[in-house]
Amino acid sequence: MNDEIRFDSDEFLKNLSAKPGVYRMYNARNEVIYVGKAKNLKKRVSSYFRKTVDSVKTQSLVSQIASMDVTVVSSETEAFLLENNFIKKYRPRYNVVLRDDKSYPFIFLSEHEHPRLSFHRGTKKRKGTYFGPYPSAWAVRESLRSMQRIFPIRQCEDSYYRARSRPCLQYQMKRCSAPCVKGYVSDEEYSDQVKLATLFLRGKNTEVISSLVSKMEGASEALNFEAAARYRDQISALKRIQEQQFVTGEQDEMDVFGFAFRNGIASVQGLFIREGQLLGSKSFFPKVPKDIDAETTFQSFILQFYLAGNKTIPKQIVLPIKFPEYSEIEQLLSSEAGYKVRFYEGVRDEKRQYLQLANKNADNALETQQNQQKSMFARFVDLEKIIERDTPIQRMECFDISHTSGQQTVASCVVFNREGPHKADYRSFNIEGITPGDDYAAMAQALSRRYKKPSSDAKIPDILFIDGGKGQLAQAEEHFKNWPSEFVPTLIGVAKGTSRKPGLETLIRAGSYENIPIQSDSPGLHLIQHIRDESHRFAISGHRNRRQKVKKTSTLEGIPGVGPKKRQALLKYSGGLQGLKKASKQEIAKVPGISDDLADIIYDYLHS
Repeated sequence: MNDEIRFDSDEFLKNLSAKPGVYRMYNARNEVIYVGKAKNLKKRVSSYFRKTVDSVKTQSLVSQIASMDVTVVSSETEAFLLENNFIKKYRPRYNVVLRDDKSYPFIFLSEHEHPRLSFHRGTKKRKGTYFGPYPSAWAVRESLRSMQRIFPIRQCEDSYYRARSRPCLQYQMKRCSAPCVKGYVSDEEYSDQVKLATLFLRGKNTEVISSLVSKMEGASEALNFEAAARYRDQISALKRIQEQQFVTGEQDEMDVFGFAFRNGIASVQGLFIREGQLLGSKSFFPKVPKDIDAETTFQSFILQFYLAGNKTIPKQIVLPIKFPEYSEIEQLLSSEAGYKVRFYEGVRDEKRQYLQLANKNADNALETQQNQQKSMFARFVDLEKIIERDTPIQRMECFDISHTSGQQTVASCVVFNREGPHKADYRSFNIEGITPGDDYAAMAQALSRRYKKPSSDAKIPDILFIDGGKGQLAQAEEHFKNWPSEFVPTLIGVAKGTSRKPGLETLIRAGSYENIPIQSDSPGLHLIQHIRDESHRFAISGHRNRRQKVKKTSTLEGIPGVGPKKRQALLKYSGGLQGLKKASKQEIAKVPGISDDLADIIYDYLHS
């Protein structure tokens, strides 16, 4: 052990409390390398510093400890929660870390006069009904598209709904009944469709079809054949959806987890059952330090999964294995949920079938992941040969620029390590203060913000790819020209071929600007294409988000002295933004709350 990181454990333990709490271990660079919890802090922390420690992981961990601190809590439950928060915050290298801790999306039905169906993710603050959770945003959007074809309920934003004076294209496509305009659908008819949609989302498909059959027969007897045809089409669409939902059961609310663990890699498969329907599944690959057993890995996953990202905790959770603190975590989740949560293990009948399905999918996902890792390793080795590099590539970064006619420019920086994309280190930069459309200036700004000064803490990559030709590559050279050589990454430009087809890219080496020879079917080129495409996708995604934010921002928000209430009054009394632009200063001053001076400011702002 080096003197500079030797930790005086005897001195630390001398005054350590025996109460419950959470401890954090730091290395010489003051990075948190491990977070743990204990019923008795003194007893637990002392176990790390015994003369005989069998675990290789513990020996490696203790050798790197430079300092420690603890947080005392009043109960073991609080320790569980605090430990989870610290793991999420610090992502220590010796802890099992769940990489995907986002909340799951829901379908939301609002409580408006004419309720709206929409995508929802996050805390449930708005009044209405939430259906889900769904395993992915794609699953929610696909469900919403199906709903549009069956139930003509609006899915538009409230601002769009309030501003309509005639039906939009969705009405023409028979995907909305146009409740925004009077005379197209009665409140009673719309309410009936909302009730049917609610039943459908709760898995009561048979009840929905029976109700529609009755309505169709009633409309036919009343000689309202147009309405009867609509109900017939709804029934047909519902039956097609029913055929696609081949996995159904009798469980109202349940999560089922499959688990596979081989060669230090863990795969967890979650199945999410709500209202008797399997809403979908999702694979997880938590980061597992060396020498961690399967039971501890799965326990860490369960804790982080349910205690992070506003996850809904169901009343039933089916588990593939029993872990060390099984009963304590069951009680903790019950306390967090506000109702009794039960764990099931070694179950029978329907739960067993779901568990077998989840385990099979976890095993398949693990095999796929291992094959991908082998493929990724082969690609790195081939790339090292192509660029004639003697040492292994540990980290690569790639930059790309995205904009629309020079507006809302965004630069992306994506990161790959030897396992593939390392999304935790992705960054995007909103580019400001340049001539619109100047990609060279945008690249220079992004590089200056990412690489501020030469430092071992700056996570400088081994290779930096620039998506573009010699001009973009020159910006990177200019940025690093005065840096010490040991901190300068290998710079490579990736220029698209004239036809922009994969396999025809040109790799340009910085300095000489020579083309690096590479075969179109080379695994190394596939790796470069992967990181280039990922940087392109991330840049476009950031640009679209920024563009959408601009669309949602009112033109009036930039006027000093005009807050939300005054903006609302201006639009209301002027008949919208176009009416306000046509108004004179005197007409603007007649709006309640707008003085003559403020009317001058508003008029000048709108006509500048």
